[in-house]
Amino acid sequence: MFARLFPLVADNRYSGRRLGLWLFGLMPVKVLMGLNVIVNTSKVAESADGVPVGSFDPAGARAFLFMFAAWGLCQVILGLAALVVLVRYRSLIPLAFLALLLEQTGRMLLRQAWPIERVGTPAGFYINAALLGIIVIGLASSLWRARPVGGA
Repeated sequence: MFARLFPLVADNRYSGRRLGLWLFGLMPVKVLMGLNVIVNTSKVAESADGVPVGSFDPAGARAFLFMFAAWGLCQVILGLAALVVLVRYRSLIPLAFLALLLEQTGRMLLRQAWPIERVGTPAGFYINAALLGIIVIGLASSLWRARPVGGA
């Protein structure tokens, strides 16, 4: 498994299950998600994440929205990196899934350490839960060696 996560050569050979490759193909959608956060920062914070930005004082709202937009930029960069891995370095898909899993779970743990007042149960919760499930299944599928084609 260690050799699958850290291959000696980064090339376009993917040896995991096809499901892992298909699920990894969804990861570049993070580019669109991140761009949406950057362009529509306040709207996304309030509607998708349920953060009552309007109740913050002006300085607090600007600070929060800056951090939220900066996180959106990180999502764009992660999505672009996933796209490069998908197109050119498929042997790194397990490692990329691991990085995405660490980012996703790390953010969820940080949310527990520093809870933010939210309004209702926003859609972002369900989107992040689904994304976490896709990443976990994709990582497992990418580490699970595919059956040989035409083999016994």
